[in-house]
Amino acid sequence: MTAVPFIDLGRRQAPLQGHLAATFERIARSGAFTLGAELEEFEHAFAQFCETSHCVGVSDGTEALRLALLALGAGPGREVVTVPSTFIATLEAIAATGARPVLVDIEPSTRCMDPRRLADAVGPDTAAVVPVHLYGHLAPMTEIAAACGGVPLLEDAAQAHGARLGGARAGSLGAAAAFSFYPTKNLGALGDGGAVVTGDAELAATVRSLRHHGATPADANEHIRRGATGRLDNLQAAFLQLKLPHLDGWNEERRSAAALYREALAGLPVEVPAEDGVFHLFAIEVERRDEVRAALTAAGIGTAVHYPRPAHLNPAWAELGSEGDFPAAERLAARTLSLPMFPGIEEREIEQVAQALAAACE
Repeated sequence: MTAVPFIDLGRRQAPLQGHLAATFERIARSGAFTLGAELEEFEHAFAQFCETSHCVGVSDGTEALRLALLALGAGPGREVVTVPSTFIATLEAIAATGARPVLVDIEPSTRCMDPRRLADAVGPDTAAVVPVHLYGHLAPMTEIAAACGGVPLLEDAAQAHGARLGGARAGSLGAAAAFSFYPTKNLGALGDGGAVVTGDAELAATVRSLRHHGATPADANEHIRRGATGRLDNLQAAFLQLKLPHLDGWNEERRSAAALYREALAGLPVEVPAEDGVFHLFAIEVERRDEVRAALTAAGIGTAVHYPRPAHLNPAWAELGSEGDFPAAERLAARTLSLPMFPGIEEREIEQVAQALAAACE
């Protein structure tokens, strides 16, 4: 029996169930399922939320990365720089363009791209640099931009909906940003979904064309580039539009829960995440991670590990490096443990997690 679930999507979605059902029925009756008014309305609203000019809804977060990279010029003979500490989709999107991934290590305190490592990674073949906003915490974009020498930055913002850096929203900090709306994200659809946001009208137009078979806006039968089917469905766009006004409040609940965690875990032999961010995950670092996790499971505490192997230590990506090449990423992978975190988690549940963790660390 799980005393404290790792995630409970229903607690904050329950009040919206009637609206979600009504939205489904309305769209089902309309017969308009792709490239319709609901998609346009959500794109406009999410662009405004991200404090940028353009949003292009696409089928999922991986496709958002891929299409944005293509629009930035990634392809055969080019390179894209990113980090080993990320979900493997970041690497998949780069490879799907034909470009070669190049890895740089993370900075331990931020768990994000270390700007000091970029000088040796960025070269004449670099099409883009992809900092990953890991666990809902923003990469040091100002320092990364300064180290890139004008190479465009594509934010992997799949875990950072609504996060701010120096007052600016995730999505407005680079040439473009890729978001995922997978159901567990801070803003999640009821299925797959993604988006590219940008302040560049030409880049947005290119992504818009690529997601719909490379067609022109004026003539869907004129294909000016080799595209694909990568659209965000009207139904998912409408669900997201319904949830979007609640996102800032849900993120604030996550921050409050994180503050309670930091207080409850004070004095334990664990490293807690920084205070900034939107806490898509509350990922601690702890020695004997697997033993500690097993003890929490036995105590009824739901946990997860994001991610137990850095990218280069997965067999499919072995050409990107060997053990020891990226020590900060490897140390994080060996020690990271995600504790229960979701809007609506109760203080008593956080205290229960803390008590179980204290016992596990003895």
